[in-house]
Amino acid sequence: MKIIFLGTPDFAVPSLEILLRAGYDITAVITAPDKPAGRGMHLHPSAVKKYAVAHGLKVLQPDKLKNENFLADLKSLQPDLAVVVAFRKLPEAVWAMPRLGTFNLHASLLPQYRGAAPINWAIINGETETGATTFFLTHEIDTGKIIMQRKTEIGAEETAGELHDRLKVIGAELVLQTVRQIENYSLKLSEQLSPAELKKAPKIFTEDCRIDFSKSVDEVFNLIRGVSPYPAAFTSFQGTMLKIFRCRKIMDAPPAAAVGSFSTDGKSYLRFACRDGWIEATELQAEGKKKMSTEEFLRGYRMKS
Repeated sequence: MKIIFLGTPDFAVPSLEILLRAGYDITAVITAPDKPAGRGMHLHPSAVKKYAVAHGLKVLQPDKLKNENFLADLKSLQPDLAVVVAFRKLPEAVWAMPRLGTFNLHASLLPQYRGAAPINWAIINGETETGATTFFLTHEIDTGKIIMQRKTEIGAEETAGELHDRLKVIGAELVLQTVRQIENYSLKLSEQLSPAELKKAPKIFTEDCRIDFSKSVDEVFNLIRGVSPYPAAFTSFQGTMLKIFRCRKIMDAPPAAAVGSFSTDGKSYLRFACRDGWIEATELQAEGKKKMSTEEFLRGYRMKS
């Protein structure tokens, strides 16, 4: 069975690796073109390309997925199956080409959290459970028939980065099991049934990460861990932007201070007043500085009067 693998970021690498280690024929890997990055703006390959090149796999990096030369190259490979993990939207000319179809790995329990940032929004919304889903691609994004799903609990203090790292492993195992089902013609597909409340997972923008301390402690706490470590929640602190990566909730009593004001002993803690309690930052980053603990930050910070 000839498999085409489509993916770009680190999240996709374990899925490619597990298929290769299981002995499947990865006929080609399709990934994003190299992008300029760093001070010198040198071209850098994607995480998937790095892995593919290191293992001698054929790599295709089309700028446009409808390019006739790219489609001709793809067709010449005569793929039986395409596997998509963290890649951009595919035109029908690509996903309909393989004989056995094209399936995608999505980091949520579909139909909930369709969209670009399912891990982030699940935590931001205070979910206690999420998972991974494999489904066949169709015209509408994230709506195809479900092949398999795996559930996992979200830790009470787990960040988006930590959940991402767990789900990429869970997802890779699910990808392998899905390929085996397809190979053995043992599929049991199910339609995506629309729940009473359909929660979406759109792309995260800068303004989504701005902390609103007029909200509850739980809401602020979930936002901070839901966008940590990237792009990171932020607030204005004495005229500079302060990113908060980790925090703890203090619910002993509603603060007497005004919402959004801060309290500190200048040594060990920095707290911000919310509607119904305090958020205490434990890992943060001031503008132009490195990430550090609150204790480190306060040792080197001169508080304005």
